[in-house]
Amino acid sequence: KPKPHIIMLVDDDPDFLEMNQHILEGAGYAVQCCADPQTALQKMAGQRPSLVVTDLMMKSLDAGFSFARQIKQHARLKDVPVVIVTAVSSQRGFDFRPRTADELAAMCADAFFEKPVAPETLLNKVRELLKSRDEEVKT
Repeated sequence: KPKPHIIMLVDDDPDFLEMNQHILEGAGYAVQCCADPQTALQKMAGQRPSLVVTDLMMKSLDAGFSFARQIKQHARLKDVPVVIVTAVSSQRGFDFRPRTADELAAMCADAFFEKPVAPETLLNKVRELLKSRDEEVKT
């Protein structure tokens, strides 16, 4: 039996972590929760996750962006898919939504969602990103 994929959830909102941990574990994934990017990076040094879901706005407005950039610039982590979720547009009136693949790549993200993101939407994107990564690993 293959080992389950490890999904790392990074958010300073415990409700977001708890809800999504429940959904992802229900779908058969192993889940690690971190309240901030620093802790997440320390954990990743020991165990590389299959995919990361991170909030954008944590201690700083763009914490999720710099965290995603650190992952993508790290030799061992650079092919880990990163999903950024944020309530920043609704909370602050900023619109960070990427309009093109290039804008998404500039964010160092593989997917971007506004909060609240429907659990099924997030789960489907996680499945899709892991499936394409598994196919790349095989070829």
